[in-house]
Amino acid sequence: MKHCRLAIVRQKYRPDGGAERFVSRALEALSAHDMELNVITRQWQGERQDNWHIHICDPMKLGRISREKGFANAARELWQRENFDIVQSHERIAGCDIYRAGDGVHRRWLMQRARILPAWRQKWMFLDRYHRYVMQAEQAMYQAPELKAVICNAEMVKREIIEDFSISANKIHVIYNAIDSSRFVPANEARRGELRDELAIPQSAVALVFVGSGFERKGLAGAIKTIANTDRYLVVVGQDKAEKQYKELAQSLGCLNRVRFMGMQKNTLPFYQAVDGLLLPTLYDPFPNVILEAMACGLPVITSPTCGGAEFITTGQNGYVCDALNITQLSDAVMAIPSRLIDENMGIFARECVRDATPEKLSQQLISLYQNILD
Repeated sequence: MKHCRLAIVRQKYRPDGGAERFVSRALEALSAHDMELNVITRQWQGERQDNWHIHICDPMKLGRISREKGFANAARELWQRENFDIVQSHERIAGCDIYRAGDGVHRRWLMQRARILPAWRQKWMFLDRYHRYVMQAEQAMYQAPELKAVICNAEMVKREIIEDFSISANKIHVIYNAIDSSRFVPANEARRGELRDELAIPQSAVALVFVGSGFERKGLAGAIKTIANTDRYLVVVGQDKAEKQYKELAQSLGCLNRVRFMGMQKNTLPFYQAVDGLLLPTLYDPFPNVILEAMACGLPVITSPTCGGAEFITTGQNGYVCDALNITQLSDAVMAIPSRLIDENMGIFARECVRDATPEKLSQQLISLYQNILD
């Protein structure tokens, strides 16, 4: 591949975010090639790699719309001035060469969110100036003549983009996130035992983990209601301003003694290794990395059809796909997950399913996409 100056645009770079992990895995893989790597961001958190050029682009902001608009305009000016060979944006900014639809389609998320809101709030949400701005920015970006390719991390999102923006299917590339299966591994029995003791969960109990920040969208209320009428334990990893309300919900349903709130964790591995399955009844999620991580750790997964990760699930073999709000269905699924001590088959199959999702494969797919665009 000839020398190429690639710019990746991401407003806030948080090392623990899904989009960022995609970016850093891709960049690490790409640094072996003759590419100059540039990141355009408002703020960079985390370690800098030697050969990455970080462009801080932080215009003044007065509110949510001015924040999005200001960054979009400043980032576009910067990339036009620098004249990069390829601009890959992870934000909805018209004029990029490649858009990575890591957040899915905004309208589809609002439609799912509307299901848990009272009627007056539903109406208000669709009229909200910020949401209208995001939908307009998305529309403008998909219709911009500069757009050459879209990367999605799930077939679900590809389908939604084709339906909502009538983009031709051959412009859209499904590239699944990568997982390091040598780091995310099942624990042996002794290690599992230690981790259980630390969490004060009985060795013989069946426990599930919920991983994700932004509890409303990820479906924590549903997860708590699901385990409330079973004997299952739930470990919650992630942060949310409203954590107190979720503790109160668990208290009111009489299951707080079986729920462990662990807050944000830099290292999620021990939590996967301590439990028997992942429970993520998310309202809308293109493809959370946590699904790949959990499966690599040998965990069956329970998630919803509005989660791209459902594409990796074969019902009854490595997990279950249930509507995010169908508590009866979810409870049945939770009860069908066995203790790993008794039966590891679902977990073995889960790990097998993600064996292909390697960083090497991801970088190969990206390199050939960039090559096509340069040609």
